[in-house]
Amino acid sequence: MARGPKKHMKRLAAPKHWMLSKLGGIWAPRPSTGPHKLRECIPLTLILRNRLKYALTRREVNMICMRRLVQVDNKVRTDKNYPLGLMDVLKLEKTNEQYRVLYDVKGRYTLHSITKEEGEYKLCKVLKQAKAKKASIGRNPFVTGQGAAIPFIVTHDGRTIRYPDPSINVNDTVKVSLASGNVIGHLKYEVGNLCFVKKGNNKGRIGTLVSTERHPGSYDIVHLKDRKGNAFSTRQENVMVIGEGNKPWISIPRGKGVRTTILEDAGLDGKQ
Repeated sequence: MARGPKKHMKRLAAPKHWMLSKLGGIWAPRPSTGPHKLRECIPLTLILRNRLKYALTRREVNMICMRRLVQVDNKVRTDKNYPLGLMDVLKLEKTNEQYRVLYDVKGRYTLHSITKEEGEYKLCKVLKQAKAKKASIGRNPFVTGQGAAIPFIVTHDGRTIRYPDPSINVNDTVKVSLASGNVIGHLKYEVGNLCFVKKGNNKGRIGTLVSTERHPGSYDIVHLKDRKGNAFSTRQENVMVIGEGNKPWISIPRGKGVRTTILEDAGLDGKQ
């Protein structure tokens, strides 16, 4: 019997949005355990080798990481299989480049180049809101009594933030400073705000929240409309607020989250 965590992955079992070639070998880099789920992240090896082309082999990726040249969310990462997910900020000091991990309208990972000012924060969706169990006052065994319960929120990238603003609720989005880890702003999950679809068949699309259908005992459905007027819907858990009104708090890749047809991509839409 196998013991311990798995450290390998077959290439045919890897997620399709990694865009690995079928004949590129038997194995694929398996992401390490971290803040993102296995099927909702991309390992650092594929970013440095396959996307940015800063390495030709896995060994060269390891050399880059061990020289402490790669930062994820303002922290140096030496693990070549560290998982990067939605909204993570990748910094390469040697080349003075900064990227934000996003999805394109076809649901594939894309590295969006950002400015130094924008690389100082990230947006996180609030998944949980609760209060911790009451702790004893201090460590003195002769002092009895209990302290107050500590309120906290949990975000989609595994952060636990204590003492948040009482107006922050589940499904809201918080703006987190990467230097301090504190909340410096938040967006409410409300009709009229700009949303980003992070899961499902509409992954990568951006639209304005139009309405929400409540289905007790099942999934709540959200209706959105993109900037071209195309209406689409998805589950509520797949949506993340990224802007107030029509103004996003982060820069958006080319295309502005509007899904186009094959004819529109080829420039043949509306022509004979």
